[in-house]
Amino acid sequence: MKNLSHLIESVPASPTTLMMQKGRELAAAGKDIVNLAGGEPDFNTPQHIIDAGYRAILAGDTHYPPSFGTPDLLAAIVAKLKRENNVHHITPNQIVVTPGGKWAIYVTLAVTLNPGDEVLVLDPSWVSYAPMVELNKGVPVRVPLPSSDNFTITRELLERYITPRTQLIMVNSPNNPTGRVLTRAEIDALVQVATEHDLYVMSDEIYEHILFDGAVHTSLAAEPGMAERTIIVNGFSKAYAMTGWRLAWLAGPAPVIKLARTYQTQTVTSAASFTMAAGAAALNGPQDAVHAMTAAYAERRKFVLDALEEIPGIECAPIEGAFYVFPKFTATQKNSLEIANILLEKALIASTPGIAFGAAGEGHIRFSIATHMHDLERMVDRLAQLVPTL
Repeated sequence: MKNLSHLIESVPASPTTLMMQKGRELAAAGKDIVNLAGGEPDFNTPQHIIDAGYRAILAGDTHYPPSFGTPDLLAAIVAKLKRENNVHHITPNQIVVTPGGKWAIYVTLAVTLNPGDEVLVLDPSWVSYAPMVELNKGVPVRVPLPSSDNFTITRELLERYITPRTQLIMVNSPNNPTGRVLTRAEIDALVQVATEHDLYVMSDEIYEHILFDGAVHTSLAAEPGMAERTIIVNGFSKAYAMTGWRLAWLAGPAPVIKLARTYQTQTVTSAASFTMAAGAAALNGPQDAVHAMTAAYAERRKFVLDALEEIPGIECAPIEGAFYVFPKFTATQKNSLEIANILLEKALIASTPGIAFGAAGEGHIRFSIATHMHDLERMVDRLAQLVPTL
């Protein structure tokens, strides 16, 4: 048989997906698994959003929709950007609605990169960023943020990795896996570097509503000089517990979005029709459920952080956003993959090793707190017993 794609063969499968699957397989075998490897809200989609999607199906909204998004959803996104993000320059023609956030990121990279272009990936970073750069024939340049300084971004660090081939910076705030939210100093550093070096910025804002202890989310597109170079990626999975609906969007400069729309017509065509009705209802409707879910995450966050503080051999910085904790295991010389495997085999805890998020994550383990308190209680009990043996 002829060879298959060398490019695809060179890209690893998602580590979070693999760890989640291992946990599911053990659970199916009758093991008492606490599966904290993924990043999915344990809540159901709010009822008014479900109702909007259901009404759309009953009304016959089951045909090909506009490729880039329905007028109602595009208008809802424009209004949301103005209302919540202080982003006033985006028109409906500067948006592409996509089937999921991953596709929005992939499209952004596809239309901004040429072969050999470099992308700054701020590590620890979401596991799919670097592989998606490679799939688009770009070169991921990993910028290791220091664990000792709580993964702080500085201008000096960014400029150390910029070359004439640098095209784009990938930014995620609130951050997966670290839980960090950009400070004003970090925002200023990113703006200065992007504008002075004429770089695009992809701003992944999927966790924007999940904030703790007064943390504030700022969209980079609202900063001076950033409108013409920032592509916002956002969606409905995290804030609205709509992971299965596969609905997201990107918004940005008109030349970028023009290419993104062309790319979408020749690939996936569109998101599903009735999900767009649900998305418009999510953005335009009451936000009480979002606040209630975030309040639940805050309660779980406090419980887990307090519990981890009592376990010798674990250090965990207070997270400011998203729904993960990213503790460092300090009482062992084992690497994060070894630790994750021990956690799975001996404590029946499925987690994600820090190395999956880049070398800067080594020594850390990511646990999702988007699960029932009962699971989190079992996790900390098992960690308290296991960690001293490491």
